[in-house]
Amino acid sequence: MYDVVVIGAGVIGCAIARQLSRYKVRVAVLEAGADVAMGASRANSAIVHAGYDCEPGSNMARVNVAGNALYDEWCEQLRVPLKRIGSLVLAFSQEDMDQVRRLYDNGVKNGVPGLEILDRAQAMEKQPGISEEVVGALWAPTGAITCPYEMTIACAENAHDNGVEFYFDFHAEKITTLRDAVEVENDKNVLFRSRYVVNAAGLHADEISRLMGDDSFSISGRKGEYMLLDRAASGFVQRVIFQAPSRLGKGVLVSPTVDENAFVGPTAVDNSGKEDTSVTQAGLDFLKATGRRSMPGVPLNQPITAFAGIRAIPSTGDFILGVSPANPRLIQAAGICSPGLSSAPAIALETVEALRRAGLFLPERADFNPIREHAKPFRTMTEEEREQAIAKDPRYGRIICRCETVTEAEIAHAIERTLGKPTVDGVKRRTRAGMGRCQGGFCAPRVMELIEKYGGIPMEKITKNGGASRMIVGRTRQEER
Repeated sequence: MYDVVVIGAGVIGCAIARQLSRYKVRVAVLEAGADVAMGASRANSAIVHAGYDCEPGSNMARVNVAGNALYDEWCEQLRVPLKRIGSLVLAFSQEDMDQVRRLYDNGVKNGVPGLEILDRAQAMEKQPGISEEVVGALWAPTGAITCPYEMTIACAENAHDNGVEFYFDFHAEKITTLRDAVEVENDKNVLFRSRYVVNAAGLHADEISRLMGDDSFSISGRKGEYMLLDRAASGFVQRVIFQAPSRLGKGVLVSPTVDENAFVGPTAVDNSGKEDTSVTQAGLDFLKATGRRSMPGVPLNQPITAFAGIRAIPSTGDFILGVSPANPRLIQAAGICSPGLSSAPAIALETVEALRRAGLFLPERADFNPIREHAKPFRTMTEEEREQAIAKDPRYGRIICRCETVTEAEIAHAIERTLGKPTVDGVKRRTRAGMGRCQGGFCAPRVMELIEKYGGIPMEKITKNGGASRMIVGRTRQEER
């Protein structure tokens, strides 16, 4: 018997789990995938938005601005990278400048600090290399960049350290509301009983909601394709660069990452389905043309990969938060599209308060530890720190991923702290092994060997990202002998 079951282990579900772990309640997180951050949390723009483009008075506006303000504290406690580099919204015409002024007015109403409307010269000073066609811009100094999957992993690890239980490969098929509890059952007749359910199921949140009697909204997919550029190309951009938005969203960005790459994206393809993460030539051509419009010098001849993520677009046009009117044991954290990453800490706080209002007793724990212990990456260590690390653990002296300078010790630690079954992509997200120029061409076999060694998974059963995504089909007769 749990007090709360959270369905979904993306950044929203894991942030909620972390916040709940502050209290003397029993919490379980149920995730359909093999790991945390398997949906939109592993493939998005990684932007902590300032909050100027949300409609004043909306849920989005409230939790975006509040969430942005919480990021410094959360990232410091969880050892997650955060860079407050600011964002620019470029205007290429007087019509675009009208949009910029509208965004400025929105931001002021939403309580976004430090907003400024810039002329061309001021915009050029903030970001050299922008297009000569730019006539002005909106400057938001609180705009930031982070790592979405690292934030998700960190929240999950901290929640787990504080007592939250995680279960993977759990597809909720049936949910029964009883007089004083809820039963959540999967297709293998595994059943969890809880007093409350928090719906943080991302693209599938409408399906979970319907299972609990709330059909007040639907979720559709909006695919966004990205081009990731090599680190050698990253120095051309220092800010998050937007264009004036359209009805499909915030438009194509040009931005650095916290790992010193840069990217262009995303596209916005509506009704793309909930599983389509394909990358198209048409999408890449659009990104190249649109990226060059913002910054003509963007080095598009230095890509290392392209990928796509899917945003959960709610039919309501706003985040669905709080106690469901249709079922008092259902707490919604649904329809979380952009700016969901930015809003995650504030959504977590609001969800806990919604549970309190619904009747859950939440006594605080005196032993809650907000700090997630996380070793400094070998690639960022000084020479002295590296020597000390190797002396303490010789596995730091064995480089597995040459592109990203990832060691055997780091991969071993990542495998050991994985909450579900280790996968090749799970190791990649935790260590960056396979995220460099060769995209795992050199290190993937070594990573698999280490998953077998430290994770106890036979080589032929290791997957790329769970499910049926096996990396190899079996062993040779010589290997079997």
